[in-house]
Amino acid sequence: MDCLFCKIGSGEIQSLTIYEDSNVRAFLDIHPLTLGHTVVVPKKHYGNVIDLPEELVGPVFLGVKKAAEMLKLGLGIEGFTIGINHGTIGHQEIDHLHVHVIPRRSGDGGGNIHSIVHEVSNEDLEVTYKRILDKNK
Repeated sequence: MDCLFCKIGSGEIQSLTIYEDSNVRAFLDIHPLTLGHTVVVPKKHYGNVIDLPEELVGPVFLGVKKAAEMLKLGLGIEGFTIGINHGTIGHQEIDHLHVHVIPRRSGDGGGNIHSIVHEVSNEDLEVTYKRILDKNK
């Protein structure tokens, strides 16, 4: 498979790795949104979070936690935005699950995760809730 993150995960392509275990690799993003922006990837190829086997959910999130801890200690970071871009409409650019750990600093100008969508009415929220539950019975 010709997947950039598979090659980074396996070590075929070098990266500035800050954390690694048998399941994940966490490395500095080569196009960072801020200094310390880290990407955590499972070493095996999974296109997105839905494709990720349940037994790897914990290990991948542990990699996210370890990366955040290292950034906090190494850079004195107190806050993060942590996220996954999922699918084309979610602006996922590489078809391999990856979690962004983005250090946040006071006055950095970045918004919070709520800046992605506009406000939703309580009525729309209730309709959405019912639709999700109805489709998953």
